[in-house]
Amino acid sequence: MTSVLDRARDFLLRNGRLLERRLFEHHFEGASVEPVVRALVAYQGRDGGFGSALEPDKRDPASQPVDVQIAFEILDEVDAFDPLIAARACDWLASVATAEGGVPFALPSVNAAPHAVWWAVEGAQPPADINPTAALVGLLRKHGIDHPWIAKGEAFCWSVIDGAQTDKFHDLMPIIGFLEHTPDRPRAEVALAALAARIPGLVELDVDAVGYVKKPLDWAPSPASFCHRLFSPEVLGHHLAALEARQAQDGGWPISWETVGPGPQMEYRGVMTVAALKTLKAYGAL
Repeated sequence: MTSVLDRARDFLLRNGRLLERRLFEHHFEGASVEPVVRALVAYQGRDGGFGSALEPDKRDPASQPVDVQIAFEILDEVDAFDPLIAARACDWLASVATAEGGVPFALPSVNAAPHAVWWAVEGAQPPADINPTAALVGLLRKHGIDHPWIAKGEAFCWSVIDGAQTDKFHDLMPIIGFLEHTPDRPRAEVALAALAARIPGLVELDVDAVGYVKKPLDWAPSPASFCHRLFSPEVLGHHLAALEARQAQDGGWPISWETVGPGPQMEYRGVMTVAALKTLKAYGAL
């Protein structure tokens, strides 16, 4: 198992961004969180949002809502959810929110930079989207951040969740994050129970399936994940073995989609490498 980490470390030193190298050092070498936060805030713009290709599939230097989500997720995972960083980001989120209270999936500035086709924005005023609004609100609620935008974003999320039948992974995971932390617990528990009944039918169980598919460990990257309860130990063990086996010869983990260039490909492989190692560690496989 030591060789898994050694090979991944070599891959990240050769190809990874500073941010992923700092995350590796924190999670697997005992380094403090401060270097992680310093690397992350380099992606925070003067407007308080996050951008500059923190999400590598779009090279937009401007702030984007999903990049704020990723920043919040990193602060959460290293237990360093800084209220000042979050407050500045919330000010920016409020500035780009629609009349309904949510924020769009992406803003038009992405069109002026190299980007994967799914990031293209139509129109000057894209609509609010549950992805990433629900993830953002959920993390802000989890960490007790107080900002006027949060209640507006929360109201938008409920307006979408009530009766929603989406089967999209990138909608359902933010919805779960929202429901886990929204203050209205009775309402949230009803919605979570409905999702728990529906999600197993959406999961790709074939460990050898290729393409942009979502398998059990995507839904439950750690035993603390909401979806962990939906899978048997045998299924999870089978997929953990397959996850470890997918480590490439160069020490990194592959990705299953086309990027806009070789640089973004390596950046995203760095992201996926740290994520794979975190999952293996969470389940005691490292």
